Amino acid sequence: MLLGTWNLENLFLPGGPSGPKDKAAYEAKLAALAAVITELDPTLLGVQEVGDPTALGDLLDMVGGDWHTALSEHPDGRGIRVGFVSRVPLRVLADTTAFPRKLRPVQVDDTGGETAAAGRGFLAVEAGPLRAAVCHLKSKLLSYPGDRFQPRDEGERARFGAYALYRRAAEAAALRALADELLAGAGQERDVAVVGDLNDEVQAATTQILLGPPGSEIGTGGFDAPDRGDAVRLWNIAPLIPAAQRFSRVNSGRRELIDHVLLSHRLVHRVTEAGTGLPDANAPHLPSIGPNPAERRGEPGSDHAPVWARFG
Repeated sequence: MLLGTWNLENLFLPGGPSGPKDKAAYEAKLAALAAVITELDPTLLGVQEVGDPTALGDLLDMVGGDWHTALSEHPDGRGIRVGFVSRVPLRVLADTTAFPRKLRPVQVDDTGGETAAAGRGFLAVEAGPLRAAVCHLKSKLLSYPGDRFQPRDEGERARFGAYALYRRAAEAAALRALADELLAGAGQERDVAVVGDLNDEVQAATTQILLGPPGSEIGTGGFDAPDRGDAVRLWNIAPLIPAAQRFSRVNSGRRELIDHVLLSHRLVHRVTEAGTGLPDANAPHLPSIGPNPAERRGEPGSDHAPVWARFG
């Protein structure tokens, strides 16, 4: 079994403001994505940035074979959402944007505007014995009033960086609450996974929110020494990925791992292999992206690499 996550980057039908400009560019994008999915051959793949559900259907038709899909009904303002594609039947367990009950709304702009919900839905499914949630947390790529991607000054940049961080942290707390429901205090017995684009790296505070009590990292003393925390822990597979592959995007020339697979105690101890890109032990070939995501409109493939784990 192979479980993974992949940001498909603006999977829209041609002609829209975020999609390829024409049919030829659309088909080139689908062909590049389909080639990766075919070689990866996942049992369950969490996906992000699905714009038009029809486009996801076109992609899976190009891959071929029998697929089951589940998509969140909570896209963001641009119309992108998360979902799962699977070789086994899926049952939706939750599709939510809600912050935890005790978490207050967070500031999102200079006018004092607030939000008490995630920008995109968190979707949880059951796939056989596995319970999995997929997410796409608030981006580090900042946008400003008036559809700008450049700030007027450094003060504005710093403020909107803080607003984005507030939102990403709150979304991480909401995702952790959903993970708690899936784990139900039985991580030693349950196969649970949380996958997605966390928009931050392994040691970032927002990513660490998801892990659980101290010792919830592979390579620390807590990994090999069972304790009561194993019931609620999620383990990030990043340390199991070969060092040369340990990135899923290239940002302004810098490699970063911002897409993650986190596993319950029972599931992490069954991992036989982990990686990014294709399962050939080579580093992914990715374009370097800048502060304006619109610059890649219509480009084939994705600016992210899939992240995956194989189980025995």
